[in-house]
Amino acid sequence: MKIIIRLANHADIDAIFHIRTSVRENHVSHAQLTEMGITPEAIRKAIAEAPCAWVAEVDDVPVGFSMADREEGCVFAVFVLPAFEGYGLGRSLMGKAEAYLFQKHQTIGLETAEASRASGFYRHLGWQSVGHLADGDVRFEKRLR
Repeated sequence: MKIIIRLANHADIDAIFHIRTSVRENHVSHAQLTEMGITPEAIRKAIAEAPCAWVAEVDDVPVGFSMADREEGCVFAVFVLPAFEGYGLGRSLMGKAEAYLFQKHQTIGLETAEASRASGFYRHLGWQSVGHLADGDVRFEKRLR
């Protein structure tokens, strides 16, 4: 199995949406993403403006991605297709997003559901819970060492 983590490009947008709408936890549809303002055009614009997204490929097929918002200093997304969980792809994708954000920020953040598997994953990677949000999510932060 050949694994590569690389910067995303415009040709990856369909795969990014496929991955995002295929996950088991925190699932959303294309229509829900559109309602949130997450459209192919928005992702295309973000990728064009900054190297803010990475794709995990297994044998030349995109199976995961991460995105970060450098101005806000936050990890925006990390998702891996269910069949490829447990191979360290999420950890590698998080590493790319964290390194990118730490170029500009001493403290970076993200938000996720408190009871999610993602919450445990982030804790395992050294993220600290710093507060609960009104919608039931928790805010995590990580400081540059």
